[in-house]
Amino acid sequence: MILTDIEGTTSSIAFVRDVLFPYARRALPGFVATRGSEPEVRRWLDAVADEAGVGGDDAIVATLQQWIDADRKHTALKALQGMLWLDGYRQGDFTAHVYPDAADALRRWHAAGTRLAVYSSGSVGAQRLFFGHSDAGDLLPLFDRFFDTGVGGKREAASYAAIAAALGESPAAILFLSDVVEELDAARDAGLRTVLIDRLQDYPQPRSGDACHGHLRVEHFTAIESP
Repeated sequence: MILTDIEGTTSSIAFVRDVLFPYARRALPGFVATRGSEPEVRRWLDAVADEAGVGGDDAIVATLQQWIDADRKHTALKALQGMLWLDGYRQGDFTAHVYPDAADALRRWHAAGTRLAVYSSGSVGAQRLFFGHSDAGDLLPLFDRFFDTGVGGKREAASYAAIAAALGESPAAILFLSDVVEELDAARDAGLRTVLIDRLQDYPQPRSGDACHGHLRVEHFTAIESP
């Protein structure tokens, strides 16, 4: 079983930073003005208002834009971003970047019968949009399950234990791929096997030695042995 992160792992950090985040930031005011009364949208807007202690949609939008700028990992923000990105994908404004080596490996592993799942800070809805509208085509059928921070923080061992239980797998049967060493530390603490993805496109200064915290380091998916 393989559990993979997205940003910096299967896909470029720059795509999220330079395409998805700015798109959501620009589209937020119009989105809230036209769809803010929809129950699901209102639910998340109210959650932001409660968290930030603000009132009125203009203040909520300003708060969300600040959170986008700070890359805050907040469930309400991620849910709203997912709704915004849905419009962008459907309108063909962009497709999601996936490294060719990642797409090839995911297809190869799936064809060989390896179960695949995703764990990312982006909402499950956003993850499904991402892989359903990728540069490499529709990769959605390759994955069994998607997990976001609703299961817990990515730097908390309990999150990985919960994911293993939800997948019906022993932790040792799961290989977790990520570009973030602290996430890998948490996964290892929960009993998962780990690989650090250290792409030079995303991390020009290679991380090696002690910086790897003992995790196997590779620069692309082709260097990962079949699970």
